[in-house]
Amino acid sequence: MTFPLNWRVALLGLLLTTSAAYAADSRPTSSPAAPSAHVITERPGHAGIASANFHATEAGHEVLAKGGNAFDAAIAVAATLSVVEPESSGIGGGFMAVLHRASDGREVFIDARETAPAAVNAKDYLNKDGTPNRDTALNGPLSAGIPGEAAGLAWLSTHYGKLPLKESLAPAVRIARDGFKPDGRLVNAISERAEDIRRWPASAAKYLPDGKPPVVGEVWRDPDQARTLELLGEHGFDGFYRGEVGKKLVDAVRAAGGNWTAKDLESYQVKERTPIVVNYRGYRVVTAPPASSGGVAVAEILNILSGYDLTKLDTVHRTHLVIEAMRRAFRDHNDYLGDPDFVKMPMDMLLSPYYAAGLRQTILMDKATPSSMLPVSAGTDPGMHTTHFSIIDKDGNIASITQTVNYTMGSTFVAAGTGVLLNDEMDDFALVPNKPNVYGLLGSDANAPAPGKRMLSSMTPSIVFGADRVGVIGSPGGSTIITQVLEGILAFIDGKDAAGIAGQKRFHHQYMPDRVDVESGTFDAATTEGLTRMGHTLKERSSWGFMNVVTWDLKNNKLDAASDPRRESGLGKVQ
Repeated sequence: MTFPLNWRVALLGLLLTTSAAYAADSRPTSSPAAPSAHVITERPGHAGIASANFHATEAGHEVLAKGGNAFDAAIAVAATLSVVEPESSGIGGGFMAVLHRASDGREVFIDARETAPAAVNAKDYLNKDGTPNRDTALNGPLSAGIPGEAAGLAWLSTHYGKLPLKESLAPAVRIARDGFKPDGRLVNAISERAEDIRRWPASAAKYLPDGKPPVVGEVWRDPDQARTLELLGEHGFDGFYRGEVGKKLVDAVRAAGGNWTAKDLESYQVKERTPIVVNYRGYRVVTAPPASSGGVAVAEILNILSGYDLTKLDTVHRTHLVIEAMRRAFRDHNDYLGDPDFVKMPMDMLLSPYYAAGLRQTILMDKATPSSMLPVSAGTDPGMHTTHFSIIDKDGNIASITQTVNYTMGSTFVAAGTGVLLNDEMDDFALVPNKPNVYGLLGSDANAPAPGKRMLSSMTPSIVFGADRVGVIGSPGGSTIITQVLEGILAFIDGKDAAGIAGQKRFHHQYMPDRVDVESGTFDAATTEGLTRMGHTLKERSSWGFMNVVTWDLKNNKLDAASDPRRESGLGKVQ
């Protein structure tokens, strides 16, 4: 039975209006009930790591060779990326991780997202006329949340690793101390942000020696960060959040007009949360719960698509249905989600297959639904400059980790004497309700800043379990993280290998603006014409994230690792 478009839009409005009352009455929860352990009896006997930089991948394998597991290797990869890829992530930022422990099948989500300082004040992000102040939201110490990555690395070591934290950090310390040859992407990022970097003396001294960016192919050293990583390795949490480093961080931030306190650092907490689990076509997808918005959106999209047999559809209609599912999931993602420790969210509804079935009834098979005809919502976006890495070790432990400092080079503010480049994650809050952030997207009260609150993220580290295959998938890319991971999951389920998943062409719809962003070469002329005829507006987009994928063929115990071909310095390696 089919219904006219206006009737379906009315139905969707009823569904979404009803959900508000549902949210008010339901028990607050950050994710569904804890999933049962997923124990895999096979063991690969070898390891695979895929990251955005070959130094980081090699560092992970180095730690594995010392007797470490996937979680020790993750520490090595993350810390090395902090040194060689600061434009995307670092110990001045945060991460989100989905882990699978082989010994007992335990699946857990590690939330090392940044938090707002206690003295956060929305007025600091307003101009005198009440308009958003993009400068304080994106540049300098006021734009920085309390970092979570260092605490997260210490947590991984203590609770899941086999080696002392100092050993897992050793490759990053060595590379920072002895130097490395920066790639063109890092040099270009420094050049792009040079004007802002020059505003902060410690930043200029680090990234613009002699007034210029480092030179591609010439050795560049980071002795201050090497010392900070050494102290983290020796003293764990206290080595970063207290003592010498903690004091330097607070002193530098406050001297430059920021509002951090020693208590902000000392009180930071890593959160363990229950992952979101969704079943789709016989595969079990384990993904990120809030304060990530990504897992909820991926689960909702897959639940919507589960009502169709996409394998029997032509490319135009299959793509159309995926776009329409994206549109509806992003509408909900924008309106309801935030930090689960602060916001009551209708998780049971959003993850329900019955709710998805209702949304499915609002989709026409031959016509796009204009977003303007759906109920109004507002959303946030975590930025384009993030990184992801995937790891499976010889025992079958799995780490899927996405980390970020938000915008390119974060806040551009380096805390003197630490080598730590701070994030600018405060812009991920809805600092000014219904006013766009740097990416032109809006925010709702669910994501308003508050002391100690985590800002909403689209980071979507995921693991996909099938009867014969396992996939570890994630990507950077701002709001496109969600759709890139979704398309990676669909490609994995369709049988693509790691290289095919990482390298496939991409498209994206996020409800508003009402358009389909398309990578050049994604669609042929016939598909483009068919989608346009249905009412979709296609716009070519050049900026996409760098996906890193590891797959495990359980039938022949073979691992396959691939780094996105869009990033020349990335490396997926099985060893």
